[in-house]
Amino acid sequence: MATITASTRKYLSIKEKIGYALGDTAANFVWRGVIVFLPFFHTDVLGIAAAASGTLLLICRFWDGITDLAMGFVADRTRTRWGKFRPWILWTAIPFGILSVLTFWAPDLSYSGKLIWAYATYYGLLVIYTIHHMPYNALRAALSPDPTERASVATYLLLFAVMGGLFMQGFALSLVEYFGHNPSLVSLFGEEGDALGYKVTMAVFALVGVILFVLTFLLTRERVQDPQVMTTALKQDLKDLMRNRPWIILFALGILFVTFTTLKASATLYYFVYFVENRGLAAAFMTVGLLGAMLGAAITGKLTARLGKRRLMLYLIILGTVSSALLYLPGREAIVPIFVLSTITEFATGPIVTLFFAMLADSADYSEWINKRRATGLVYSAGTISMKFGSGVGGALNGWILALFGYAGVAGMTVAQSPETILGIRLLISVIPAVAGILMLVAFYFYPLDDKTLLQIEEDLIARRGVAEAG
Repeated sequence: MATITASTRKYLSIKEKIGYALGDTAANFVWRGVIVFLPFFHTDVLGIAAAASGTLLLICRFWDGITDLAMGFVADRTRTRWGKFRPWILWTAIPFGILSVLTFWAPDLSYSGKLIWAYATYYGLLVIYTIHHMPYNALRAALSPDPTERASVATYLLLFAVMGGLFMQGFALSLVEYFGHNPSLVSLFGEEGDALGYKVTMAVFALVGVILFVLTFLLTRERVQDPQVMTTALKQDLKDLMRNRPWIILFALGILFVTFTTLKASATLYYFVYFVENRGLAAAFMTVGLLGAMLGAAITGKLTARLGKRRLMLYLIILGTVSSALLYLPGREAIVPIFVLSTITEFATGPIVTLFFAMLADSADYSEWINKRRATGLVYSAGTISMKFGSGVGGALNGWILALFGYAGVAGMTVAQSPETILGIRLLISVIPAVAGILMLVAFYFYPLDDKTLLQIEEDLIARRGVAEAG
């Protein structure tokens, strides 16, 4: 049996950890923008009905899942002098930026034309996001074979991802307002208001994002190589995946967790515009919440050292679920309780994201341990499918529940909503996500990889790889 020593660990520099994490800063410009602003953009800027927007989000996310599986299969078999995962980050950077802007572009078309435009641009963005981000996520497990180092990378990742969300959610609405009424831009584009503001704002974020993606490519290296060249069929890879109990549980957890977060994020603008009746507070609300997530991410390492990944995850799910449910109680003028409860929820979700991706890396090790084959790309692609499904389910429920409670949105206008609609908006940001949280708790209770098992897997794999290299 081998032990983990200074000679077998693959320590990563702070520069490389930051370089890798910058990629998630860029991705969250788009990811958080889509989750938080796209439903509202559809109903109140582009002019699509809430139910139609919800259906669009679900259908596009569902079909995008097929792209994830295909991309995982392709990435595991990619061979270049830069590695198998890093090149995709570079190749997709510019298309990613272009589609980010087009998704928030409101053309002057008929209702059917707008709906077709929304489907085409959003699905195109999802496809390029998959081709880009699945290899990006898989790269994390290839940076180092050491779970401790990967956990450290995950902490950097969450902090920089939250920074991306912080900039997007903290400044986007102000930028939309500024650019939407800038005389020079109004003259150039021949339009004014949110439609102009969103497209220019997304163009700014997209440009910065492309630069950050290039930096990620330049500053990282792949160190963990597969024990053999991948020549097996996708069918065999999927069979191995279905034997991977930790991954199956994480798959369910990913769907439920992103459903939880998407429901809350998608309801935020509606909540402040129509219930609190103060749109300006929405940016502060999201900013404070993300700061709470950053704090949670920053202390994940210390909490993990004290409690272990599995127990910590269970405690965090309970905390996030309870605080979310309690958010239903404050009235429209109880701003402090609203902010406090939301921040507690975000504090819990920060470490959950960090732990989720660290656990996906652990499940890739587990797959190699029991199957003697490694398919890191497929493990991560199938893991990100769960998150995309969760985003689709959360986005769809947001649109459908708004429609069920009689939401009436008009492009370019804010109209009064009925008390029934206000009730639906309050449920969307509090109680309904809490139901997803309870299901998360039930699913994760059966997760089998505790710290003792992970140490055994790590030692066995190092010994096995050492024998293979000696041979």
